[in-house]
Amino acid sequence: MEHELHLSSNHPWKPWQHARSNVKECLLRVQSVVGSVVGLEWFCLCALGILTALVSFVMDLSVAKLQRAQRWVYSHLEGYKLLQFLSWTLYPVSLCATSTAFSHSVCPYSAGSGLPEVRTILSGVELPDYLSLTHLFAKLGPFVHLSTMVGAYLGRLRVSIGGQKEVTAHREMLVAAAAVGVASCFGAPISGVLFSVEVMGTHFVVRDYCRCFFSAACGALTFRLLSVWSREQETVQALFKTSFSSDLPYHAAEILVFALLGLLCGAVGCFYLFCHRRILQFTKTNRLISKVLATEKALYTGMVVFLLASVTFPNCAGHFMAAELSMKQLLSSLLDGRQWWSLSQNASVLSPQELAHESLWQEWSTLGTSVYLTLGFFLVMKFWLLVLACTLPLPAGYFMPAFIYGAAIGRLTGEGLAFMFPNGIQSEGKICPINPGGYALAGAAAFSGAVTHTLSPALLALELTGQSTHAAPILLATLLANALARSRHRPSFYDAISIVKKLPHLPSLLRARPELCSVRLGQVLSDGGKVLERGGGVTEVHLALTTSSQVEFPVVDTHESQVLLGSVSRSELQTFLHRAADDQTGQVSDKQMGDVCFIQPITVQASVHTTVRQAHRIMSMLPTQHLFVTEKGRLSGFMTWKEMKTVIEDLANGKTEQIDRQHD
Repeated sequence: MEHELHLSSNHPWKPWQHARSNVKECLLRVQSVVGSVVGLEWFCLCALGILTALVSFVMDLSVAKLQRAQRWVYSHLEGYKLLQFLSWTLYPVSLCATSTAFSHSVCPYSAGSGLPEVRTILSGVELPDYLSLTHLFAKLGPFVHLSTMVGAYLGRLRVSIGGQKEVTAHREMLVAAAAVGVASCFGAPISGVLFSVEVMGTHFVVRDYCRCFFSAACGALTFRLLSVWSREQETVQALFKTSFSSDLPYHAAEILVFALLGLLCGAVGCFYLFCHRRILQFTKTNRLISKVLATEKALYTGMVVFLLASVTFPNCAGHFMAAELSMKQLLSSLLDGRQWWSLSQNASVLSPQELAHESLWQEWSTLGTSVYLTLGFFLVMKFWLLVLACTLPLPAGYFMPAFIYGAAIGRLTGEGLAFMFPNGIQSEGKICPINPGGYALAGAAAFSGAVTHTLSPALLALELTGQSTHAAPILLATLLANALARSRHRPSFYDAISIVKKLPHLPSLLRARPELCSVRLGQVLSDGGKVLERGGGVTEVHLALTTSSQVEFPVVDTHESQVLLGSVSRSELQTFLHRAADDQTGQVSDKQMGDVCFIQPITVQASVHTTVRQAHRIMSMLPTQHLFVTEKGRLSGFMTWKEMKTVIEDLANGKTEQIDRQHD
């Protein structure tokens, strides 16, 4: 009996004990010095912002160098159309195929946006390897996911140095990292925090506001200072400079046009989300495509990128899409406050010495092409190009393309209004000229907000441009676009990815299928899990430990009554068995488990009539790793995050009634 109850040590031998002890001693000294000045968490939050900004700056610099190299090759092949076509298409094909192969070989989970996975992790579900350093090395695009991986590493470092609770420190760093991702990418700390509140979680703890703002401010300031030190900007200023008039920015009657623009962006956003869901489902269900994506991801990426690059070739359809402009130049040109139609009529008198950013509009009116034709063609072609690009199995960010597409919608609306009122709108003896750039800014915020179901793009648009004159119409357009996009329980862009990938993110599933809100725990609670009796002895405890991997075991009065008394930890039970195995007198072996082990009282429990949605909220907000379910004080079962994940997956597959449990 004594031999059967013997438990082997779970602590393997570790090398370099002396070196490890020295490192630990140094870390303890650092902790004491840092703790005497300010809390360690604030240093970690500051480091999170600075490190993320450094990664963002290096990434932007690398992308700019690669784009400059492509333009250099393309320009030096002037007159050789075939060679220009090959350089325009094969260059991105080779880069994207290499990125796909590399990221898939290093970490297969790195493809896609990554933001739906981060939301799932913040809701309480563990997704192994999604925030590992290997994943960070393979992630070269979606910046919010990248920043959360940096935050996860700093959270583990904070736990090892400060000795805080791992779950609390980990979550605090991830919430702050989500805000830092936007702040370090656009230099917009306020909208970054708002984005973290709206997208990353179903609830937001108030005490996280200060941490998020501090870390986001550190990241945004570092990003701006790096731009100044690299001589990209003269001083700390808005990322996209605009010259909107502040005396009379828009006529009061234009508010109606901004409202109609918001509804238009909402309608286009709904159609875009519909096409996005359909093409994701098609790639999952089509045998040929799914087989290629499973075995030859780099080949699929190369084929799709070749098609996209061929369409945007400047000597073909790209001639009418301003294809030679980068994403930053596209947005800068669309936010131009001047009327392109008026400029195109007087193009002959333009000074050839005008600044480069002031002449970007000419890419939209090359060889006398109408700006209305190029903008309309850009919107039609870019729509299906964006939808098709979402299927690429490589790390990618999707917010900025949607932001630019919305700016094009607003620009076309503003140019159309300027054509109708070429001399502006008269107001009390004053002439109020039409500003198409203001409509582009409102359209960018409205469309991206409709696609993501957020309001933070409205504030992001103001922070990017430094313009506050159009705050009211931008917010109005974004609100109306969101209202239309959210109607009839339409899932957002990130919700659709969560549903197609079958991620255990319950809020995304409920937005798509609101009828599941009424599913109760009694319908999905499965049998399983060891339950201990307070009067149980050594044999029962040993059987429970050897046949189950539970961390907490519920304790009932008797197996017949099933009255829940509390729970006991696995470590307590192991200690009980150790003492029973080492005791020579047999006194401990005769004792009951309830007399030796500490039974923790139950602080939170749910009823069988509690809905799965309510149980998910309880487990997310506490956060707790298990939730005991009772009926009139009697234990009916318990729910862990692993079981919650299984329940959500079953609900997504249509299994709403796995178990119809009857309570007598």
